[in-house]
Amino acid sequence: MADQKLDNLLNLALDSTEEERERSLNLNAGNEDGSRMWDVIIKYSGNIEALSGNGIRAVPLLGGYAVLTLPEDRIRETAGNPQVEFMELPKRLYFQVSQGLDASCIRPVQEGYFDAGQNRVPGLETGLSGKGVLIGIVDSGIDWRHPDFRNEDGNSRILRLWDQSGQPGPEQSPPKGYLSGVEYTKEEIDHALALPEREGDLLIRERDPSGHGTSVLGIAAGNGRASGGVNRGVAYESDIIAVKMGIPGTDSFPRTVELMEGVDYLVRQAKILGKPMALNISFGNNYGSHTGDSLLETYLTNVSNIGRTVICVGSGNNGNDSAHTAGKLKNRQKEEISFAVSSRESSLNIQIWKSYADETEITIIAPSGQKFGPLPEQIGTQRYQTGNTDILIYYGKPGPFQVTQEIYMELIPQREFISSGVWRIELFGRNIKDGSYHLWLPGGGVRNPGTGFYYPVAEETLTIPSTAEKVITVGAYDSRLNAPAEFSGRGGGDLTYPKPDLVAPGVEITAPVPGGGYRPVTGTSFAVPFVTGAAALMMEWAIVRDNDPFLWGEKVKAYLRRGAKPLPGFEKYPNPVVGYGALCVRDSLPM
Repeated sequence: MADQKLDNLLNLALDSTEEERERSLNLNAGNEDGSRMWDVIIKYSGNIEALSGNGIRAVPLLGGYAVLTLPEDRIRETAGNPQVEFMELPKRLYFQVSQGLDASCIRPVQEGYFDAGQNRVPGLETGLSGKGVLIGIVDSGIDWRHPDFRNEDGNSRILRLWDQSGQPGPEQSPPKGYLSGVEYTKEEIDHALALPEREGDLLIRERDPSGHGTSVLGIAAGNGRASGGVNRGVAYESDIIAVKMGIPGTDSFPRTVELMEGVDYLVRQAKILGKPMALNISFGNNYGSHTGDSLLETYLTNVSNIGRTVICVGSGNNGNDSAHTAGKLKNRQKEEISFAVSSRESSLNIQIWKSYADETEITIIAPSGQKFGPLPEQIGTQRYQTGNTDILIYYGKPGPFQVTQEIYMELIPQREFISSGVWRIELFGRNIKDGSYHLWLPGGGVRNPGTGFYYPVAEETLTIPSTAEKVITVGAYDSRLNAPAEFSGRGGGDLTYPKPDLVAPGVEITAPVPGGGYRPVTGTSFAVPFVTGAAALMMEWAIVRDNDPFLWGEKVKAYLRRGAKPLPGFEKYPNPVVGYGALCVRDSLPM
């Protein structure tokens, strides 16, 4: 039964069998450990204590959001509480992975000079280094031993480290107000660093197995000690607070639940310390309308106004990976969308988003030629079978936070893999008032390379949450060629505000790696920290040095947009590819 307080994915997950959920990448995101307890995200009003207890655990977040852990059979009952405004299933997050200081005009402001001619930057008595500003990161973890995150005396620059995946030992616990993981203080990290390595590693058990978070943080804030200062990051004297996102279950991915709790923790810590913070998010996913209306996106827009905070998010790497297509349907017109499913694809989901005012007939055609449809336009779950594939479809309605309609389609295998070949979706405009439609597949990192739309559309390939209104959305460009990176997610289309805001170097960037060394990295994941670090430098000049106590949030975004430099091949700015241009910190400082 459909519940309009629940998002479409949560409604479908509750309507699905346990076996169907286990064979889907999306439907089991709220319940990954095999128990009957589910994690959900809510927007609520009133007292959170009224929603917890009796088997329900709550983690209240800033701005009237919360994460609930509750039995499956209590979800609809809890959603019926008048205090609950809306409830969402968590979504999985993926890395945005596929020599920027000079290209981004950062070195001059670090050194206090405009150029090689030693012309001093007006208003800079000394260069900027991020001193007095916090860099916050929510990622895969960090190598807390890496020399780039330690001062000259060997002590750590990390003030707090929350390992959401950690199991508390004696006298260890999660941060106050949260339910999972272990929080480490600077004093504990310094103590571990002073011990022999094996003993220290027993005290601080946090690790970064992928190295993603270590590389991201190194670009934003590394001091280059492991390279004698050669591979120095942007805000190299900033203090650091880091969150390693937990991964529920095995062989899984972090979810929006872990990201929201991590952001909440960072913003609260910045308020406690009374310092401005530049916060980095280099994760994203492809589920949603891409118009900024999910609970994750509205939450980030909300908390960006709390404290002196700047939130920077990568645009994702879906610009050229055939994950999106779109069109304009006319009255009494038929359009056919084809997509390939490669062999050995374990599951696949397709989202169709359209105007609710449009009456559109939808027919699905399997590789065998078997047709399903026109689908009944009834709200709720529909099931079909073809070959070795089960098809789950959920017809949704607009919700309190969105005006568009989603038709969600999940292909799950009856055994190991879904049917390969060419699948087609026919759209027929029975009564069209708007006509716009969009289809999204999961990003390229979670589907086989041969799976994708035959006629992809590069516009509106931003990943979520980079579509949130008040974050700074960062794409990638190749600073060696002075050209946009083909993989960088693009804006345009139905967004009512320009995205991305700007681009930064994101191709073959030298970054720290766990173990004390460096490696070249590519992706929007590694473009974002250039802007995160740049925001820290700007807030150091403005807030720490008392030049402009109000330079945070949207004001930082405005100055970065104004200072961005043009790239060859673009006459109009902002545009969906590079936004307002390429990062240039020197020209973004209001001096």
